[in-house]
Amino acid sequence: LVERSVDGILLSEALCIHCNGSEPSFSASDASGNRCVRCEQTFINTSKSCDCSSPNLLTGGLCFSASDSLPPKGVATVRFGQLGITLTSAWFLKNLQSSASACWLYSNLTACQALGNMCVMNMNSLSSSSTDACGLFQYIYVNTARLGFVHSIAFWRHNLPWLYYGDQPGLASQVLEANHFPTIFSFKETDKDVKLQFIAASFDAAGNFLKWQNLEGGILQLCPDTHTKLNAAYAFGTTYQQSCKISVSKILLDFANPIFYDLFLEYNGDNGQQYLWAVPVLNLNLQYSEMFVNQGSNMNNWLLTRRFFLVDTLSGRENDLGKLPRVIRIASKITVSIRLVSHTQRGTIYPPLLSIAYTDVLVQNPETQSVVVSFSVNYEMNQSEAQIQTDITLGVLGGLAALWSLLKTAGWKRRTGSSIIDLQTVLKFLLFYAGDLANVFFVITVGTGIYWLVFFKAQQFVSVLLPLPSQEEDFVTYVACAFSLKALQFLQLLVSQLTIDIFFIDWERPKGKVLKAVEGEGVIKSAAAPVSIWRTYFIANEWNEIQTVRKINPVFQVLAVLFFLEVVGFSNLALMDSSSSLTRSSESYIAPWSRILRFGVSAALWLAIAFLQIIFFSVFYERFVEDKISQFVDLCCMSNISVFLLSHSCFGYYIHGRSVHGHADTNMEEMNMNLKREAENLCSQRGLLPNTDGQTFQISISRKMRLHYDRIHETLTRKRGPARLLDSSANTFEQSTRAYNTMNKFLSSFIDHVHKEMDYIVKDKLLLERILGMEFMEPIEKSIFYNDEGHSFSDVLYYGNETTLLIFDMLFFSIVDLASRSFVLAAILTYLQQEIFRFIRNTLGQKNLASKTLVDERFLI
Repeated sequence: LVERSVDGILLSEALCIHCNGSEPSFSASDASGNRCVRCEQTFINTSKSCDCSSPNLLTGGLCFSASDSLPPKGVATVRFGQLGITLTSAWFLKNLQSSASACWLYSNLTACQALGNMCVMNMNSLSSSSTDACGLFQYIYVNTARLGFVHSIAFWRHNLPWLYYGDQPGLASQVLEANHFPTIFSFKETDKDVKLQFIAASFDAAGNFLKWQNLEGGILQLCPDTHTKLNAAYAFGTTYQQSCKISVSKILLDFANPIFYDLFLEYNGDNGQQYLWAVPVLNLNLQYSEMFVNQGSNMNNWLLTRRFFLVDTLSGRENDLGKLPRVIRIASKITVSIRLVSHTQRGTIYPPLLSIAYTDVLVQNPETQSVVVSFSVNYEMNQSEAQIQTDITLGVLGGLAALWSLLKTAGWKRRTGSSIIDLQTVLKFLLFYAGDLANVFFVITVGTGIYWLVFFKAQQFVSVLLPLPSQEEDFVTYVACAFSLKALQFLQLLVSQLTIDIFFIDWERPKGKVLKAVEGEGVIKSAAAPVSIWRTYFIANEWNEIQTVRKINPVFQVLAVLFFLEVVGFSNLALMDSSSSLTRSSESYIAPWSRILRFGVSAALWLAIAFLQIIFFSVFYERFVEDKISQFVDLCCMSNISVFLLSHSCFGYYIHGRSVHGHADTNMEEMNMNLKREAENLCSQRGLLPNTDGQTFQISISRKMRLHYDRIHETLTRKRGPARLLDSSANTFEQSTRAYNTMNKFLSSFIDHVHKEMDYIVKDKLLLERILGMEFMEPIEKSIFYNDEGHSFSDVLYYGNETTLLIFDMLFFSIVDLASRSFVLAAILTYLQQEIFRFIRNTLGQKNLASKTLVDERFLI
């Protein structure tokens, strides 16, 4: 007010005289009389003056008549349940009673909004015996039913803010699931992400309406970030997660006054007009009759509300509103849940739900105190049907796996020559079942991963949504079970391959005789010319080399998978968003990973690359470059050495390597001549039977044959290792040599049908026998040689167990990745695992080879 002289009197003085005169509607604002302020209308209506004397009631700057029917006297306390503190709020002391009275008596819109805000600051908590802010709000709400409701919403009274959906049991499920949101959603629309159009009405603490505002730009996100990443929260189908740590001092600076929001989702009606759908709020801190009813999973117990805030630094001020608050309340976890309607094919969703968890912070040292806050948007659907189908599949396939394991156990019993069911039989069944059940889990998990990968990423109108991280636990458990059981099968396979019985039958016969001095007698006698051992050493080395040959290149497999995942960008398909692009901009928001999609992507790539490798290996490499298994059989024939293998007590394999030329110890000229004669069909065929080419057989030997083999084998293996390591007499080595010659003579004579009491027959396997992998005939009197064109002796090598090795490697890769969320680490550890087990298989397999065949280990290079 500019002081000017009016007839010698200051203008301010004149106004104060006027205020103190007969005009009752003005009152001087201070003792100096600088200005005049019009009295509040309630003073004039009540006392016809600027005074609110007894018996009238003065509260919150308002004057109420003693004769008015006022609401109950409010309790100006705020309960901070996490800290166990109840304090008297200076803001509530000043405004609670006046806001409730003005709302009750005059239906003042601003006062009603302010009262509702104070109830929200008290976490919307309700108690039948309390007259706090929410108790006063409920009192007015119940007693103003005559005013009706607005916007056809039964919970929204005239002049009152909409705070509650009601407290009837089961009401929350009706609100959230009774009606569908009237918009069809798709993942892509004209190459742009479909946006959820959230809009909020904002109010200040005093109840004044501020504005309508779109949520884009991080309105509800306390963590700072770029606009592009903040706005990605509302791209339909993109799972959004953001968290950070904020200091209390920054919170006090940025949120001096709380802002309250009513959230809506905008949509277009059939007539083209825009409508708003109210978004319910699930306040996890709300107490109903002293119980946290919103923290359980039972939707029927929930008490849904409407209004919320981000930070409250006002209600925690005890004595002076100008001082720091004693306690502040922060929305530390905000989650927007979008739920898909079951069996929809057109992208229909239920109304969204906003869940908020508040954290109470006792302010002590704002500079050092901090709080972790997060904002997330989740997309979910009812997974119960998918879980039921998975359980049914697991039950059916698990039952079939048990039957298959019983058949394999029966076949194993037949091959071991045992007829009693003992503890070893039970353990063997459990091992078989572990491997077959691992395959069941593998099929289910791979099928599940690829299903979600294809159907989620490829859909246009939304019909499926990814499981939430909490819903992925069963899937991760299945993967872990598959890996554990497959690892058990792999270790059992490794042990069985490292304990096989093997012997190289040398068919070479001496060429003439030589003179040899007899040690200790001083005489010279003629003896058969020695047969070279180098051919046996050569075959042993070749066998040693093919022990870990595989149909795929393990190093290439790992590098190729890693290349497609990390370089080409297939890993981006595992992000929980609607995009199926293999590239992502560095400026765009990167959605969190889905463990199911990570497994699905890596499994699909692993299997695809392995399948291509096997096709290339079988069709091109083995045909036009080299086939190590077939070459080994040919080499045996050219070396005049057969291989006798026993993988079980009474079952094994035989590779007939007897040369059709009679001798293999010959010079280069004769060797080339033999090859030429064989190419021109000028000699007999290589097969075990006359006029056949069959060189490989599965053999089922009689018990008598096995016992005779074991008697010789005991002598053969009594002293093992190279001669220079033996500390016994030379006679021991000679004894082992004689045992070796005895075994060689026995097996060669057995193949030549010399032992009529231990003879054998050659036949083809029945189709059902091949399918089941077992033999129906029991070799009681005669052993049985089954023609085997598929070179199944590779079953005792890595080569014949590629499926088991491939699944084990893939599951190992996936387990490491699921645990570390790093494809690179998974690739490195998978490669190391492969090399470690390959080293173990080579080293121990070499020792077993030297032990069983008496080949000096020094010659195995």
